[in-house]
Amino acid sequence: MEKANSNENETKNLTAIMMLEIIGRPAEHLTQMLNEIINQIDAEPRVIIKEKKIAEPKEIENHKNFYSSFAEVEVEVEGILDLVVLCFKYMPAHVEVVNPELIAVTNNSWSDILSEIVRKLHGYEEVARILQNERMILENKLREVLDEKRTNSKEEIKIKKINLEDEKKSKKEKKSKKKKK
Repeated sequence: MEKANSNENETKNLTAIMMLEIIGRPAEHLTQMLNEIINQIDAEPRVIIKEKKIAEPKEIENHKNFYSSFAEVEVEVEGILDLVVLCFKYMPAHVEVVNPELIAVTNNSWSDILSEIVRKLHGYEEVARILQNERMILENKLREVLDEKRTNSKEEIKIKKINLEDEKKSKKEKKSKKKKK
């Protein structure tokens, strides 16, 4: 199978703007993280960062001490598959292809793109299944612990009742002994 990026009939050197958003705290950490993400993007093969702008973190309304920030990153990629991989790997909030206006893609490239999408979806499905199974296991263990706690509580109540009854009997016996004397 011929690699998509080596096909002569395909559009090369696409320019896109990606918006990366991040939420967290402290505020300084957001700028640092966005810079690290941008550096990772820049290290990707067949990707060049043309321009980057990082917004100052702002406190999120109704969420004290939580901040949000974003970065606008203009990238040039060798082919459309490279842009698709960036989207899946870094999950930008928005992507705009600014150049070229018309993109030619071969069936081999479409196959590569669709395979990448399906591969990622299978990965997400696997994670979702694992999380569902772990949730069921935790729910079952929690039920067991709660049932055990309820059983223990009922037993403790029975023991307390027995102890109270024993105390009452003991007091009655002491009273009756005193009366006999």
